[in-house]
Amino acid sequence: MVHEESSRRRSVEALDAEPETERSTVVGTPRAPSLTGDDQQALGDDVATSAQELDYVPDGGREAWTVVLGSCLALFASAGLINAYGTFQDYYETTLLPSSSSSAISFIGSLQVFLLYLFGTFTGRIFDAYGTRVMIPLGSFLCVFSLMMVSLCQKDQAYQVFLSHGVLFGSGIGLLFSPSLAVLGHWFRKRRALVIGLSTGGSASGGVVFPVLLEQLIPKVGFGWAVRIMAFILLACLTVSCLTIRTRLPLSGDLSLRTAVDLGGFRDPRYTLASIGAFLLFYTFFIPYFYIQIYADFRKVPSHTGHYLLAILNAMNIPSRILPGYIADKVGPLNVFVPCAMICAVLILGLWLPATNTAAIVAFAALYGLFSGAFVSLVPTYIASISPREKFGARLGPSLLFVLRAGLRAHTDPLTGSLYMVVGVATLVGTPTGGALLKQSDESHFRTLIIFCGVVTAAGATVLGLAGVVGSKRLRGALLRRGMRRRASDTEVVEKAPMESRC
Repeated sequence: MVHEESSRRRSVEALDAEPETERSTVVGTPRAPSLTGDDQQALGDDVATSAQELDYVPDGGREAWTVVLGSCLALFASAGLINAYGTFQDYYETTLLPSSSSSAISFIGSLQVFLLYLFGTFTGRIFDAYGTRVMIPLGSFLCVFSLMMVSLCQKDQAYQVFLSHGVLFGSGIGLLFSPSLAVLGHWFRKRRALVIGLSTGGSASGGVVFPVLLEQLIPKVGFGWAVRIMAFILLACLTVSCLTIRTRLPLSGDLSLRTAVDLGGFRDPRYTLASIGAFLLFYTFFIPYFYIQIYADFRKVPSHTGHYLLAILNAMNIPSRILPGYIADKVGPLNVFVPCAMICAVLILGLWLPATNTAAIVAFAALYGLFSGAFVSLVPTYIASISPREKFGARLGPSLLFVLRAGLRAHTDPLTGSLYMVVGVATLVGTPTGGALLKQSDESHFRTLIIFCGVVTAAGATVLGLAGVVGSKRLRGALLRRGMRRRASDTEVVEKAPMESRC
């Protein structure tokens, strides 16, 4: 017994003599030394400082506003040229590609929009991981190079125009568009609505400047040099963008595309109806943009007016990109979106269809541009209102996502998603469908095209209205109360049945 007691005493003394570095509960794994109070306080201060640095957003200053300048010029040079495609369409049909159908030529323009949405499925995740240091320079190079190739296209060689103006240019703007917008979320929070208005106004401004420039240059220097001059303008603008657009927040460095698309959103009837409505609206959205000048030529509108219709349409787009979003914040997105869409349908069927003189055609161009701009800004607004925050990016796609986020990062989800994949398909096939309906420029074919455009737009507005009805809190409350009364009635019947059987 004495021997056992002394053994236990020696074991306790040995344990007491061990250094401060205790052994882990896992055999052979040393446990890290515990932090002293000063060390813990220093670590807490470091974490707090890091959190404060991440939470800080400049919301101004020279560096932040130079980023806005670069973003505005990038959208001016890329998306602005998409808005000017109607002028290219007119020239291609009459001069460069007279043997090609209107449908085939419009497919080139719609391919650009489709690639913008398709690339947006991935560029959001790439931006989160690596920022803009690769995508902005690469997209700038592709845009300038593609226009140089367009200037060399030969007459009736449609494949050359398809590859250069369709595939190459569409890929370039796909790399430029989403990062140029997303980076603004690194620099602005309170003024985010202002800077997004300025940046998207750049794309509408490009749609005003480039058609006028092209119409003025082609008679003087020819199509080839006119396009080269535009390419040099793009080179100057995009060079500034490459030098000024830069990220501020830490980048993840982790590239994962598995969560890029959320198809689970289609289980929500509001999201499903919104997707169907958006598909129908964007199916015909660009038809007036692509065919308004061709229609003006058919109606013998004087060239000094007809060639500026696209510029008028895009000029009226500038306020309609900003004001509807501001009003929607007050009354709800669908309460603005649905009336704007229905007004566009009325304008198409009630003003464009019977328009035979210059005044009516100019009025249609101005009013359609004023109300159709809401399509672009209010789609993400509505999706934000019905989607969980963590699913918003995956459900939406490349657009003005970061404007609607209240969080710090420009993206916490990918700027990619199922809705704009649907919209991308609609834009890809919509204007070629219009071209197929317009086999030749005569009264009958234009009438068919305009009626088709108006009816599909009205259908899209109606489906969006149904989404609002389904999402109505009052309706959901009424249906819930009705369901509860029905369940209570069923329960009462079940309880009465045993009592009657006992009687």
